[in-house]
Amino acid sequence: MEAQLARYLEAKLPAEHVRVSNLFRIPGGASRETWMFDASWHESGEEKVEAFVVRKDPPASLLETDREAEYAFYSTFWGSKVPVPRMRWLEPDASILGGPFFIMDRILGCESATRVIIAPPFTDVQPEIAQNMYEILAVISTFDWKGSPAARVAGAPTPETAWEQELGHWERIINEQELSPQPIMRGAIRWLRANPPPPAQRISVVHGDYRVGNFLYQADGSIHGIVDWEMAHLGDPIEDLAWSFNESWQWAKDGRPGGIVDRGTAIAVWERASGLTADRAALHWWEVFSHVKCQGIWLTGARSFQEGRTNELILPLVAYTLINGQDQYLLRTMGRIA
Repeated sequence: MEAQLARYLEAKLPAEHVRVSNLFRIPGGASRETWMFDASWHESGEEKVEAFVVRKDPPASLLETDREAEYAFYSTFWGSKVPVPRMRWLEPDASILGGPFFIMDRILGCESATRVIIAPPFTDVQPEIAQNMYEILAVISTFDWKGSPAARVAGAPTPETAWEQELGHWERIINEQELSPQPIMRGAIRWLRANPPPPAQRISVVHGDYRVGNFLYQADGSIHGIVDWEMAHLGDPIEDLAWSFNESWQWAKDGRPGGIVDRGTAIAVWERASGLTADRAALHWWEVFSHVKCQGIWLTGARSFQEGRTNELILPLVAYTLINGQDQYLLRTMGRIA
């Protein structure tokens, strides 16, 4: 890919004698291959060096998402109080790198790993990280998205239909992707339809995967990048809050969201910073929904591997580890097991 990227950047910058180095792929990401690289070139007689990220469509993944929409949501928050990397180029031509892709600036000097944030020295600054995490979520929840790039690619539901739109979307994914019956999730879907949440207080940008593991942080507790916007949409802001509480992301296995904060503190920070209310009935509904959504993601990865569309072992590993676990997390959320 180095030679292809160098030719691409020479045409886009424009620049002369572009050199690409230190290209490597990082693990993780539900729907894109993520590659890091450095580029150097001559511009106006000077040598320039920058660090970039490529997000490329793979042959198969944990979920199918719209790269143009992801690019638009990133672009919506560039220059705002929500820290995001700068978007550079969106490329639909699959022949260049073997799949459509986009390129963005790389944010340096940060950590993102979930195993790092729950160990020293970061345990000492978990309160600061958690406060920043939920204050940034409050900005996302109250952001004026009208007229933004996100508004051009995402349809806005009404406050009354936001829940139905998301539930219908993920029920269709389970219908299409399940390899075997999912009776517990089907029961949850019936419960969700029979017990709709209160109307959304507002229609907001919903990141769709807001959790520990999807932001870049430093040792002083600061957060410098919110990443992985591939499931972003417009909807009920409580959806993001509830998603961050899912047991799948309790990395320290101690009941704390993300392994860094108790849920009461997280709710209080978000409510104070956003001016919104985390209605407990709505929050419970979206927490139950989060398990259905998670299961749709794991089932998609399992089918992709089963059908031979990918040889990425992370997909069956995640499916094997979490499909049964997600049923248990759901039952705990609904008070059916301890």
